[in-house]
Amino acid sequence: MTSTHEVFNQVPPLVGHNTAADAALREGVEREGAGWALPEIDELGRLAGSAEAQAMGRLAERVPPRLLTHDRYGHRVDEVEYVPAYHQLMSTAVGHGLHGAPWADDRPGAHVARAAKFMVWSVDAGHGCPISMTYAVVPALRANPELAAQFEPLLTNRVYDFGLRDPATKQGLIAGMSMTEKQGGSDVRTNTTTATRQADGTYVLRGHKWFTSAPMSDLFLTLAQTDAGVTCFLVPRVLPGGDANAMRFVRLKDKLGNRSNASSEIEYDAAVGWLVGEEGRGVRTIVEMVNMTRLDCVIGSSAGMRTALAMAAHHARHRSAFGKLLVDQPSMRNVLADLQVESEAATTAMLRLAGANDRAIRGDEGEAAMRRIALAATKYYVCKRAPIAAGEALECLGGNGYIEDFDLARIYRELPLLSIWEGSGNVAALDALRAIAREPHTLDAFFEEVSLASGADARFDESLARLQKEFTSFDDIELRARRIVEQLALVFQGSLLLRHAPSAVADAFCATRLARDWGGAFGTLPTGIDLAPILERTETGFGG
Repeated sequence: MTSTHEVFNQVPPLVGHNTAADAALREGVEREGAGWALPEIDELGRLAGSAEAQAMGRLAERVPPRLLTHDRYGHRVDEVEYVPAYHQLMSTAVGHGLHGAPWADDRPGAHVARAAKFMVWSVDAGHGCPISMTYAVVPALRANPELAAQFEPLLTNRVYDFGLRDPATKQGLIAGMSMTEKQGGSDVRTNTTTATRQADGTYVLRGHKWFTSAPMSDLFLTLAQTDAGVTCFLVPRVLPGGDANAMRFVRLKDKLGNRSNASSEIEYDAAVGWLVGEEGRGVRTIVEMVNMTRLDCVIGSSAGMRTALAMAAHHARHRSAFGKLLVDQPSMRNVLADLQVESEAATTAMLRLAGANDRAIRGDEGEAAMRRIALAATKYYVCKRAPIAAGEALECLGGNGYIEDFDLARIYRELPLLSIWEGSGNVAALDALRAIAREPHTLDAFFEEVSLASGADARFDESLARLQKEFTSFDDIELRARRIVEQLALVFQGSLLLRHAPSAVADAFCATRLARDWGGAFGTLPTGIDLAPILERTETGFGG
């Protein structure tokens, strides 16, 4: 065949790098007390940057799980079939302790280390869902000490043991959540699934669940109505002794993204469940679980932004246009620097929250109070910014960015989920304001934290003063909820960058996100910002 053209000016694949080679990530890990974990974080980062791991992530997403309701003989089986790549990803994640392992680790900073590893292992978002749920289930399960004693060692063990068997016979367990129903969504108090107590102390559950992710998990936290109200239960997929519990799979959801994760509709047809916490206090029982999964939404959004930025920066360093490398074009430099500021602000906030989480778990009430507001606000804001940042990074690749072969399209499809999961925008914003109304000391703790940067920058000081004025009146506060919570998140990020980031990064953030000397789109940093030290922090760690 005669060649019609020569292939040139194409960008080499972004492989063979270390996804943990992110200055903001590494500095935050050290600052929050988990520097001891950097060797393992690097090990996982190099694995995530390998061609093999990236191929597994791509395959798991492109060949989604398949629902098997019956076997070939007509017996009801209610199983989900995954490609082997999915199980390899799960095994790596569990083996590196991204699931429940930190709950069995007494070292200060264990939960920070886990957050960093969860961020760098960003080759596929879908399998991260059951990993995240397994992490979050542990503190909720402790509301029933007997169940915790039985299952926590298996939820924290670093062995991925897939298959439908009696949980007590397995080396490790994965947990899921089965909360929302079609009529209520986030309003779980409207759930209609019922739970009836039996003579042996178990409960029988009947009802339909609209979203149950990872239905092949071993255990599920679920909410159902008793006479006392909404109550939390632990429902095993397989009962003690080996019989399947009465959970019927209706269908798998056909989703925009997150395709490697089998989100499903299920029915409880007299399924057996065990009480977790007190009857009628199910929502309160799962509060700490929600804190964990909200933090994971921030981690996932930070990971998506960083990965998208790394791809865009890699492209710009290898692609030429109009006689120059893209990275040497002033407009492209502005875009990449602006994306770095966004990524760095999100990562720094995430690690501060992971540190607060670690210390709150160990009994620090001040950190728990600060986390209550800062986490809700950061979850709201970062998860909304991530899809916008990914869209801008996608545009850096031009038409190639819109093609599935180049992976940025997959990241772009993944990120909106994190703004929906664990409460969409209005739910997250209103939750922050309700916490302030019910527990005013949480706002005091928040202002005590951000005021550590007072006097460092006039633009920050003015923004902090504007935020404080928002709370002089509570008239129409729900109407103002998003604006207030956005300001909470930005002041939190600004405070952290002023205290910990390079001066050029903090200056760019204050000039735009706080002072609003900004066009709104990425790439509109004003003149006078020193872009060079910001762009240096987009390096992707080849050979590191």
